[in-house]
Amino acid sequence: MSAKAVLAPVFVQVLLTFCLLLWTGRVRFAAARAGAVRLKDISLGERSWPAPVQQVSNAFANQFELPVLFYVLTGLALATRTADHLFVGLAWLFVLTRIVHAGIYATTNVVIRRFQAFLAGAIVLMAMWLVFAATILLA
Repeated sequence: MSAKAVLAPVFVQVLLTFCLLLWTGRVRFAAARAGAVRLKDISLGERSWPAPVQQVSNAFANQFELPVLFYVLTGLALATRTADHLFVGLAWLFVLTRIVHAGIYATTNVVIRRFQAFLAGAIVLMAMWLVFAATILLA
């Protein structure tokens, strides 16, 4: 499998993270300008942001949880040359679940739907790790 094919879902995941970063900044500045939050109330924490701002911020922060394991796995799969069509397909599926999860979190925040998207991504990522481990250990 080519490095391009393996890295394409990583690039999309990184793009998602940067989009959420920019969105977070936009909604935070808008909330501060509108007087929805006082700067002294958020200087040491995030609990005082209005809920819509916190949702986008949390969606951004979530990109540094499960995706970290995805990044590590992708690097290992590239280094060991074990990334195949199954790996790339699962990688795209994982990234899709992250996009859905972030979209739900940052907008409607329907908790059961958000959890379903998170769980689907976690299961896909676990499957990716299991396949990778089996490929390495049983080779």
